[in-house]
Amino acid sequence: LPPSISLPLSISDPDWNLTWYTPHPDLSQCFQHTVLVWFPCMYLWSCGPLYLVYLWFTGQGGISLTSLCCAKTVLGLCLVSFGFLEVFYVLVERSAEIHQHMVFLLSPVIRSLTMVRRGREGGREGCRDTPTHDAMRFIAFFVYFSLQLTQLILSCFSDQRPSTDTHTYRKNPCPVEDASFLSKMLFWWFGGLVIRGYRTPLQAEDLWCLREEDSSDYYYTTYYILHPTPYTPHPTPYTPHPTHYTLHTTPYTPHPTPYTPHPTHYTLHTTPYTPHPTHYTLHTTPYTLQPTHYTLHTTPYTPHPTHYTLHTTPYTLQPTPYTLHPTHHTLHPTHHTHYNPHTTPYTPHRFCLFRVLARSFGPFFLKGTLFLVFHDAFMFSIPQVLSLLLGFMRDQDSDLWKGFMFAFLLFLLSSLQSLFNHQYMYSCFTVGMRVKTAVMGLVYRKSLVISSAARQSCTVGEIVNLVSADTQKLMDMVVYFNAVWVAPIEIALCLYFLWQLLGPSALAGIATVILIFPLNGFIAKMRSKLQVIQMCYTDSRIKLMNEILSGIKILKFYAWEQAFLERVLGYREKELNALKRSQVLYSISIASFNSSSFLIAFSMFGVYVVVDDRNILDAQKVFVSMALIHILKTPLSQLPFAMSTTMQAVVSLRRLGKFLCQDELKPDDVDREPYSPDGDGVVIDSGTFGWSKEGPPCLIRINVRVKKGSLVAVVGHVGSGKSSLLSAMLGETEKRSGHVSVKGSVAYVPQQAWIQNATLKDNIVFGQERKESWYHRVVEACALLPDLEILPAGDGTEIGEKGLNLSGGQKQRVSLARAVYRKADVYLLDDPLSAVDAHVGQHIFERVFGSEGLLKDQTRVLVTHGLSFLPQADLILVMVEGEITEMGSYLELMARDGAFAEFIRLFAGNERKERSHRGEERDGTHSTGYNHLVIKQCFDWLERCLVDVNSKQTTYTEDQKQEVLGKLTEVDKANTGRVKLEMYVEYFRTIGLALIIPIVFLYAFQQAASLAYNYWLSVWADDPIINGTQIDTDLKLGVFGALGFAQGVSIFGTTVAISLGGIIASRHLHLDLLNNVLRSPMAFFEVTPSGNLLNRFSKEVDAIDCMIPDGLKMMLGYLFKLLEVCIIVLVAMPFAGVVLLPLTLLYAFIQSFYVATSCQLRRLEAVSRSPIYTHFNETFQGASVIRAFSEQERFTLQANGRIDHNQTAYFPRFVATRWLAVNLEFLGNLLVLAAATLALMGRDTLSPGIVGLAVSHSLQVTGILSWIVRSWTDVENNIVSVERVKEYADTPKEAPWTIEGSMLPLAWPTHGTIELEEFGLQYRKGLDWALKGISLSIQEKEKVGIVGRTGAGKSSLALGIFRILEAAKGDIYIDGINIAQIGLHELRSRITIIPQDPVLFSGSLRMNLDPFDGYSDEEVWRALELSHLKSFVSGLPDKLNHECSEGGENLSLGQRQLVCLARALLRKTKILVLDEATAAVDLETDNLIQSTIRTQFDDCTVLTIAHRLNTIMDYTRVIVMDRGLITEMDSPSNLISERGQFYLMCREAGLV
Repeated sequence: LPPSISLPLSISDPDWNLTWYTPHPDLSQCFQHTVLVWFPCMYLWSCGPLYLVYLWFTGQGGISLTSLCCAKTVLGLCLVSFGFLEVFYVLVERSAEIHQHMVFLLSPVIRSLTMVRRGREGGREGCRDTPTHDAMRFIAFFVYFSLQLTQLILSCFSDQRPSTDTHTYRKNPCPVEDASFLSKMLFWWFGGLVIRGYRTPLQAEDLWCLREEDSSDYYYTTYYILHPTPYTPHPTPYTPHPTHYTLHTTPYTPHPTPYTPHPTHYTLHTTPYTPHPTHYTLHTTPYTLQPTHYTLHTTPYTPHPTHYTLHTTPYTLQPTPYTLHPTHHTLHPTHHTHYNPHTTPYTPHRFCLFRVLARSFGPFFLKGTLFLVFHDAFMFSIPQVLSLLLGFMRDQDSDLWKGFMFAFLLFLLSSLQSLFNHQYMYSCFTVGMRVKTAVMGLVYRKSLVISSAARQSCTVGEIVNLVSADTQKLMDMVVYFNAVWVAPIEIALCLYFLWQLLGPSALAGIATVILIFPLNGFIAKMRSKLQVIQMCYTDSRIKLMNEILSGIKILKFYAWEQAFLERVLGYREKELNALKRSQVLYSISIASFNSSSFLIAFSMFGVYVVVDDRNILDAQKVFVSMALIHILKTPLSQLPFAMSTTMQAVVSLRRLGKFLCQDELKPDDVDREPYSPDGDGVVIDSGTFGWSKEGPPCLIRINVRVKKGSLVAVVGHVGSGKSSLLSAMLGETEKRSGHVSVKGSVAYVPQQAWIQNATLKDNIVFGQERKESWYHRVVEACALLPDLEILPAGDGTEIGEKGLNLSGGQKQRVSLARAVYRKADVYLLDDPLSAVDAHVGQHIFERVFGSEGLLKDQTRVLVTHGLSFLPQADLILVMVEGEITEMGSYLELMARDGAFAEFIRLFAGNERKERSHRGEERDGTHSTGYNHLVIKQCFDWLERCLVDVNSKQTTYTEDQKQEVLGKLTEVDKANTGRVKLEMYVEYFRTIGLALIIPIVFLYAFQQAASLAYNYWLSVWADDPIINGTQIDTDLKLGVFGALGFAQGVSIFGTTVAISLGGIIASRHLHLDLLNNVLRSPMAFFEVTPSGNLLNRFSKEVDAIDCMIPDGLKMMLGYLFKLLEVCIIVLVAMPFAGVVLLPLTLLYAFIQSFYVATSCQLRRLEAVSRSPIYTHFNETFQGASVIRAFSEQERFTLQANGRIDHNQTAYFPRFVATRWLAVNLEFLGNLLVLAAATLALMGRDTLSPGIVGLAVSHSLQVTGILSWIVRSWTDVENNIVSVERVKEYADTPKEAPWTIEGSMLPLAWPTHGTIELEEFGLQYRKGLDWALKGISLSIQEKEKVGIVGRTGAGKSSLALGIFRILEAAKGDIYIDGINIAQIGLHELRSRITIIPQDPVLFSGSLRMNLDPFDGYSDEEVWRALELSHLKSFVSGLPDKLNHECSEGGENLSLGQRQLVCLARALLRKTKILVLDEATAAVDLETDNLIQSTIRTQFDDCTVLTIAHRLNTIMDYTRVIVMDRGLITEMDSPSNLISERGQFYLMCREAGLV
């Protein structure tokens, strides 16, 4: 307010006593005219330019012209007008005083100019004088004051952004971006979500989208990790090449749909360009940049040695003709744009993850640290004000207004301390979230480029652990890292103030602190070592669990669940033992630090009273010292936790650094050149390759030139290096010498099909634009049309993880269709026809690879075991032990009469007959074969599709039905509402009453001891002084020491008890989860993504292990402490109950709002975490396919989207805690104000000791409430982990593994007879019958072959015999016993299967053969000899102890199949089922296997599901199946003579 308008007083009044030494305080006129005017103006003038610069560079200066903006502007103009009126008034009315004191003129002028600069922001100076009797000045005073007050209120609301701002394009943006300063400080902007969550349970669509700076796209590459300065796009067109087009980008703003940039973000400018023979096509789906289709021309591709460097330069898509900035959504290149996100090899001295993170996130973290500094300043001011208050209580002559001022100061400082504390926590959690986002992105991108050798040591389980447990440790470190250096400073300041109070006696406290620190440093070091051990066991457990989930079908076939369950529990027990030792050490640390306040007080007070009898402990010394000691207790208690967290983070940083430093594939191993119609498509000159740097080479002396458009066949025995040759062409191996060149784009079909958890259509299209005509041609050529008829929703059917709901042949054909659809220049095909029937294989070869096939003009390198295809190959490569021994066309090799010719004559005697038969078919003489059936179905399907497209009359309900039919996997769902009480009961029930009762008793005893020694101190402080001394000080000191010691012992007891109870509960819950999962039927694993289960076994179990016990320790400790404070305040001032009751009710009311929202956010965050793990898992397993198709960018964007989706739930989750804490701590500060005010009102009756006790304890309420909120939140949120772990307790389970009292003979089955009576199977209710009432009798020692096209029900029959699927109707009898009435393990362990997909587990080769150690080494070696693996295993350094990698990836597919045969030879049961068991081996090995089966299983019943019909031609019977029914059944010779379906299949295979 302009002071010139108010009553003029003498500015030179020297009497400062009117401010302090008076019952009616006031400020001097000099102070009012200078400090209160000049300082705010100086602040605004100094900060204004900086703020304008900030607005200029961030582009945030614009606002919308709203009514709020107009009101602020009008008020600002009014205030400016008043300012100039004041100057005029001063010049006219007070000119005489101006001559004496220029301040009368300077102050209005400065203020008026400030008003002009500040414009619409309005004034914030308050009333400085009292209005006079002058009517005009009286009116002016209130008008000016009203305008200022109104402007102040309006300034609490922020202006809207302009409609042109990119922010407005985002759906449901985070309100913090537009919140006012006051709203940000008090977290009012979060209130809307809390209220919504209280009314109805929150859903994912209710959450705000991430801010741009929090999104993964912001850290899309390492540019921002190294250069945190925001990137500014080039103002002028950036032209990397003299010609071609230039790509202009605008700053990217995240779109609400995670993967779809806004269509206006990119503009494509082109310059005249001469068309290239092969154009680049930029597709619009699934990530649409523009609604139209672009044709993009580029210059020839020149390989760059390093496509981007993680450590030094911004990420550049080199050497394509455009450079994109990492923070923008990039163009999605198709098969011609060779996107290679390979990095330079990591080495420890070049890469320091901590340094990289510090460079990126350090500035924002330092901003949060500034809040911490202010918090500490206010925190240390409080004891000084308390000292003044207690001095006031002792001085009866002091004016009462001073006491109330001290009380209000305590309230104000406590409130400011609280606000700055939570702003600091908010900053830390925000940084932690960003660190997690960046690190997860780094791990994901690293997993795309990791070398094959490094993959052996980095399993999916370990990667999941890195992105779950280790990133969480980094987040924790961000929150508590400052305590490592701030805590010692806080301790030093506390001891300094204590020295001022108690003099040299404070040295005793310093000595105590010095003794405590080394102890806890030693404990922290020990715990760090234990954590390394624990994390190793955790990694092993998660890795094993991932393998179990991947190979669950094999475990069930072999009844191995119990063996692997015991392996998991073995790791788990070691993990818990390390955790138990760590928790005991942690309990010692907690007890020492929690008792530190007592120990320091005891040592200082003891020394103080002992050294001199005249040293008096009065209330001021005792309780100001105790307030300082309580402040000291915070850094002392935080320091061990901070040190522990930092040590854990260091371990995690090392683990992450180790992974990020793993060897990578070298992009320059393969020279990728642009397509040209001339020359060779693939060239390898003098190539030597290995799977690792150190091991022996897998390929030697390789010289290959594959001409453009030619078909090259690669043949050889199992393990001869055929797949390694394709891997060398892809750059998947370590090139040791030579040169590799590939021209054009590449498509790859791996030997073991990699199928995504997506629809069949998405698996085929694989990120490309769907072109209907080409799509249908591909589907027909790959023989998928009959399968589309069977699948519930056609090509819209969802395929389970790893193709769980597809047969082996279907998976291989989908994998092939994906490659064919790509229209690549070079095709690398690793035995794609091994898993399909012979007639289907012939159809695919002719329609896809042959001279009239879809790929007839493309370069094709085909690894095959099918000899019938070799005559059509332009070039044949014969591989033997990693070397090409023969090379030439079929006729040339036959003419040489070498090993190849001999092999052909031995295994393909009827080749000529088969070729002539195929010639007949091509001439059209055969009209009833498979091809004609497929053509008919093709036309039928095309006709239906055209009708659908043209009519567009399909009803919505039909679409819904199709979607439901096609849906397979179940999304991880979040429960709603608060966590049920049963979850708490379940958790505490596992701990047991025997432990819970002592815990509660120990906590009560601990707080009783604390209350007693604090009250004892107040009595001591009020002790009268006689002759300058206090009496019985030794007794008082002894009682004080005994009570404190009792408290310390009880603290240790409670922490150990809770830790042990948490470990007991965790052990039981993990065991229940493991049992529930392993006892679930196969249908459960088909519909449940493995990421959901891995999430339970990693993140949720980790929360149960550590988070819940730690939260309980903290929550119970502070709850009892709050109870102690309330008792003390009520005892000291009973009237405080009037304040405590409403505060308690208000506390409960606010808490109820919060808990409903917080729990739901925790669930949503947990649910959104599972897809991340699933995607990581899927990507890691299919990395070679993703790289071959150059789809790294698309998968990276998908990973970014999943991470962002998870963070949208995590961000409001931690903000909710801050919102609650600010509100509740305000209530705690009201209690401080109430206690101080009541103490002042009872000044005449209350002793200083009681007042000091009550006020000093009430000052702790703010911190206590803060920690109660945090711990309560942690417990409430983490108890959700118990809920999620218990989810699978109620899912359907398969039949018991064993039945007690079973009378099943030990030698059963002794004969091996099998009878099926009207047996029927369904995969799921509502689907068609897989088997439709089959009746069949198989006699002892009978050999039965089962044939039929894919989907006929062959494998379903095997699933029924092993009860993988339970019968929907009918029964199966083995040796006269109904298998439905015996235990599953009793059945599955007595019969044997060699499955279609050979699965091995990480561990020794012996463990993979005999996990129960039931056989001797001699028996194992005999089985290996019979399975033709003895020579291979004998050549291994560790022989039977050879370590198999995850999935057996260090063995070829054929060798894995032979290991499965060895398993069967070991078990030697009376019934053997072969499910297409020799599909992946060459014909010679197949012949050896068949001879082994005929001799070794001669006295057994053998059921063979066959693709190679020649293997079953000597069988007793052949069963032909079609659509779940037996259509033919007789001996092979009789079926051929009947000229039925089996005869046609034999003709297709060239056997008749």
